[in-house]
Amino acid sequence: MSIFSRIAAGEIPSYKVAADDRHFAFLDINPMAPGHTLVIPRREVDYLFDLTPQEYADLWAFAREVALKLKKAVPCKRVGVAVLGMEVPHAHIHLVPLQSESDMDFRAPKLSLPAEEMERIASAIASA
Repeated sequence: MSIFSRIAAGEIPSYKVAADDRHFAFLDINPMAPGHTLVIPRREVDYLFDLTPQEYADLWAFAREVALKLKKAVPCKRVGVAVLGMEVPHAHIHLVPLQSESDMDFRAPKLSLPAEEMERIASAIASA
């Protein structure tokens, strides 16, 4: 079971921002920007393109809902989207609040935000 499956199952604590019976969204603990969110299918699939066509479409629809909430909750010009899938063997979408394109550099040092700030951001997104 991947770390993301364990997070979605509640075995590992997370800063949940949205969930339904097939999807889960939570804050990245090593964000590129405050509000950096990961969106996953609950069904463990390593590669995004191994999802069924319906699962794929539903995941993107769920990610869109989360991105709209994220933009309301975290001041930004846009919400950037990336799918890399190299670091965790569980399909996932990165949603990153952006002020400029340079805010979405996966090679840049990641932020370390206090737990209280992560909780505040997660709550703001969830209630947006």
